[in-house]
Amino acid sequence: MSETSARILVPVGESSTFRNTAAYATREARRVASETGEEATVHFVYPVRWQLVDELERSASEEVADILDRARVWAAEDLDYDDDGEIDDDGVPVSIETAVVGEDRYLFSPSDFADVLLEYARDRDLGRIIVDPEYQPGGSAPMLQPLELELSRSDRIVEEAPVDRVVERGRFPSRSNLSKALVMFGASFSFYLLLAGVLDTFNLLTGAVSAGIVTTVFSRITFRETPKAGRLLRRTGRFILYVPYLLWEILKANIEVAYIILHPSLPIDPKIQRYRAAIWDDLSVTTLANSITLTPGTLTVDVDRDSLVIHSLTGSARDGLADGTLERAVRFIYYGRAAARIPSPRERGTVEDESVPPTPEEP
Repeated sequence: MSETSARILVPVGESSTFRNTAAYATREARRVASETGEEATVHFVYPVRWQLVDELERSASEEVADILDRARVWAAEDLDYDDDGEIDDDGVPVSIETAVVGEDRYLFSPSDFADVLLEYARDRDLGRIIVDPEYQPGGSAPMLQPLELELSRSDRIVEEAPVDRVVERGRFPSRSNLSKALVMFGASFSFYLLLAGVLDTFNLLTGAVSAGIVTTVFSRITFRETPKAGRLLRRTGRFILYVPYLLWEILKANIEVAYIILHPSLPIDPKIQRYRAAIWDDLSVTTLANSITLTPGTLTVDVDRDSLVIHSLTGSARDGLADGTLERAVRFIYYGRAAARIPSPRERGTVEDESVPPTPEEP
């Protein structure tokens, strides 16, 4: 593999530096081609998780198509193409391609994303991969550094685009930030009043002040995308249905743990396992982790970037986790009924035993 290549793959997703990354990739393809005579091509590739991105696959596919269309338009602008598709100047021609990969797979970890991207690169003889510094293939979880690490283990040239991150300096709040602030304020204010239990002047005033402080500090970091009213209402309705189901699971687990405690032989079989859950965004992962912890007999010990480490007290508790009952219910909240098609952790083979270091002996 040469030190550089004019055949470039760019993983794409919505980000503040996507535009500059696309410009850098097309310029690099032309520059290297002019120096080496190699055919110049840039492939903008979007790895998708149709089963997990949204409850509406049509909406998700439209968003992906829009992102890839923008990549094409920007590339044409950067390469100075005219309306007939011809280059206006004497520059080296650069072929622009777009593609969607990963529809037939369950992409969880950085290695999963790297596998589909490298497979695409090998099939099309693309020798160089340029990664957007703000690219987050796992949804909300920052994954750029481990993704680059996984990609660099191949024989491809992998680099992060040397572009500046965009800093928002708007004088007035954008519609996106206003939506986030309103949702955060409404949720915080409602929760405060629920805890207060009395709708008097004092609680209304202190609740508004508290919600205002929470909104100012946390609204921009709580939401990674603009809240949509329809989706928010659907998720709220499904969460209301989820609460009695969770309470029922907690009741059953309480009865089982009580039986174990009262049993003379104390039939426990504790074990720690790692579950790669088929959910990504922060809110859904938090809901699943807390639901598992609230259920007696299981405890979420740690949340990694693509998995949950769970301590279980009995084999039946582990069977329930492997069957994915709680995971499926949480997916229903955030992704709708279509998410029920996703196989359970047992079927996906995403349950691994965690090794526990031995207890050091007393001197």
